[in-house]
Amino acid sequence: MMKNFWQKLKKPFFALAPLADVTDVAFREIIAKYSKHGTEGGGPDVFWTEFVSADGLCNPTGRKKLLIDLAYTEAERPIVAQLFSSKPENMRQAAKIVSELGFDGIDINMGCPDKTIEKQGAGANLIKNPKLAQEIIKAAMAGGGGLPISVKTRIGYHQENLEEWLGALLETKPAAITVHARTRKEMSKVPARWKEVARAVELARGSGTLIIGNGDVIDLADARAKARETGADGVMLGRAIFGNPWLFNRDSLLQCSQEHWSRESAEVREKLKVMVEHTELFEKKLGKIKNFAIMKKHYKAYVHGFDGAKELRVKLMDAKDAKEVGSIVNKFLEW
Repeated sequence: MMKNFWQKLKKPFFALAPLADVTDVAFREIIAKYSKHGTEGGGPDVFWTEFVSADGLCNPTGRKKLLIDLAYTEAERPIVAQLFSSKPENMRQAAKIVSELGFDGIDINMGCPDKTIEKQGAGANLIKNPKLAQEIIKAAMAGGGGLPISVKTRIGYHQENLEEWLGALLETKPAAITVHARTRKEMSKVPARWKEVARAVELARGSGTLIIGNGDVIDLADARAKARETGADGVMLGRAIFGNPWLFNRDSLLQCSQEHWSRESAEVREKLKVMVEHTELFEKKLGKIKNFAIMKKHYKAYVHGFDGAKELRVKLMDAKDAKEVGSIVNKFLEW
């Protein structure tokens, strides 16, 4: 466990976004390996887990299943556990559990637009209830055993309301706030408004709270540019990680290339080799718990931009396990 790791990060830093059924322990291990996390020129600088229900963690029956989503490896440090809830007491208890699991920080999701989460009064719904949001942050601080508490949120609910909303969050003195530069209503239907991240930086100036920008970041070069333009302390990358575990490796030729490759190229062989490795790791760590179909969203991302990609994707969509995926890929490469 790294005490208050946020203060030790070199700015601007780059973080991996929490993505449900994407950034699980298997994929994060692959990212840590191929983005060369922990080395000069590697990343990400901070890992996030998938979000986990604090209410579920407080239930002995649900806890065992949810602890799978809180599995991590030492190679991922610093790593932050993301929780969601609308119940302060449950957040306090869940924060205590997370602290005992050895995490480096706790993040509270106050931006998720999923209707099932919002019906619980959690996620983006908390933007409409600043007082409760403050109580939840304070509860996490009370239960977290000294771990730094951060928040991931949006710039408003129906409309932009950054000054009032961010002001309420800053009163609780969180270590960091990730600002997704859209409202709840906008979802991801409009371009992220990074000028609002710049406003958040100004609003937080002198508070001691770090501001992390998020939304429509395509690669590390784009992340650096957005940090420079807005003054953000860090940038969080999400969808760009699909099929691209090299994303945070500044030296990788595969990091963000948009070239069209031939199927015989070294780049294609490397992508497919890592995809199979990812599949085998998913099966080993999560195969008895999660549906293998989760991997198929990754295949759509790994397998594109080269000759024969469409035909290979079709075959992979029918695969039932890692062995079959390996066989399909080997036949493709031997062609």
